[in-house]
Amino acid sequence: MIFNRLDTGLLGRLVLLLAALGGGGYAALHQAYGLALGALGLLLVLVVSLTRYLTRGQQALADFALAVRYRDFSRQYPVPPAPASLRHLLAAFNQVNATFRELRAEREGQFQYLQTILTLLDTGIVSYDAAGTVAWVNEAFRHTLQLPYLKNIHALQSRQPVLYEAIRRAVPGQPAVVKLTVGQQTVQLLVSATRFKLRGEAFTLLAFKNVSQALADTETAAWQQLLRVMTHEIMNSVAPIASLADSLGRHVQAAQSSQAAQSSGSVAAELLDDVGTGIRIIQQRSEGLLRFAQVYRDFSTLAPPQRTTLYVQALLEATRQLLAKQLAAQGIEVTLSVRPAHLTLPADGHLLEQVLINLVLNAAQAVAQTPNPRISLLAWPDEQERVVIEVKDNGSGIPADVLDSIFIPFFTTRPHGSGIGLSLAKQIMQLHQGSIQVHSVEGAGSAFQLWFPHSAAF
Repeated sequence: MIFNRLDTGLLGRLVLLLAALGGGGYAALHQAYGLALGALGLLLVLVVSLTRYLTRGQQALADFALAVRYRDFSRQYPVPPAPASLRHLLAAFNQVNATFRELRAEREGQFQYLQTILTLLDTGIVSYDAAGTVAWVNEAFRHTLQLPYLKNIHALQSRQPVLYEAIRRAVPGQPAVVKLTVGQQTVQLLVSATRFKLRGEAFTLLAFKNVSQALADTETAAWQQLLRVMTHEIMNSVAPIASLADSLGRHVQAAQSSQAAQSSGSVAAELLDDVGTGIRIIQQRSEGLLRFAQVYRDFSTLAPPQRTTLYVQALLEATRQLLAKQLAAQGIEVTLSVRPAHLTLPADGHLLEQVLINLVLNAAQAVAQTPNPRISLLAWPDEQERVVIEVKDNGSGIPADVLDSIFIPFFTTRPHGSGIGLSLAKQIMQLHQGSIQVHSVEGAGSAFQLWFPHSAAF
């Protein structure tokens, strides 16, 4: 049992070392100096061999420690050829390497899983350190801001100064809504921030959520509710007035007929005429208010769109032909461009035609005082294959201080405007899961763009 545990390599080297030492001493005592020198040389060789043999375990341990330092766990230590004293150590090294490889594979799998989840999110996420160096950013962030890359968060100061200022002032736990222009679209982003430490280094994690559609839907729903309440109250209040005015009008007419038959004084007849005129005015205005309330009640209850496959070229051409006579009378040039010519989208043609008519008529009023008035109808797919239809004019433009209010129901800057056209256009685009955007420079003209979602592009 004891012999079996002995390392035969070590035992053999010790025996040879003792034999060389004894042989050299014996040769020296008998003055056999040549043999003594040979024994000394053999002794040195055996000492070196024994030293290497004894330090083999330390070398293996140092090699393993160096591999751990550089996180190299791919090495495999051969166990069978090794001495018996090292086999358990090398087997432990192999087991540790295998465990670390398994942990690394598991961690990489979890990282890839997390990467996939963050890529599928429609919320933009970016993480950066105290110096502003971006550590990680997902595709939704680049897509939302149309940035191909972002190495440092401070680069946003020149590209998106409004957003950069919001980031600089961001307070963890207090989300803020930021309105900015990205490309040709105006978007509203909900910016949330949180801070954390990783291996002693401070990081900031920002989340950007495009809430333009949600806010627009909420705003539209609020206006619709207000319209329903207003029309209900107006109709309830005005209907009895109109009915009473009608009854009073009939009584006045009867009194006037009786007065004429009796040939009474002119003072009473004149008084009846004044009363009759006043009652007719009240009746006419009451009926006008009732019609007004009915129109806006219908506006607040638009039916869902009946989608069909529309050729955009045909839609714009039909709009131009419908208004051609009216626009030609005003000397307005209308141009049309659709690329590609076969561009299509699934939408309600009647509703979109109403939107385009409103936009073209608004453009016609905007260019009324412009030399060489011109209106352009354009359509194209953007980089994400979303269909864009644009109505552009070279008119007076829209003042910057009212630009944010033009889609509010009843808001108008024209003396005889109803304030319903653009509100109706916005609601119709929301029914199509799209949006309407406006770009205007006062004195240079305006461009209204209808954006349809990617799913609507064929």
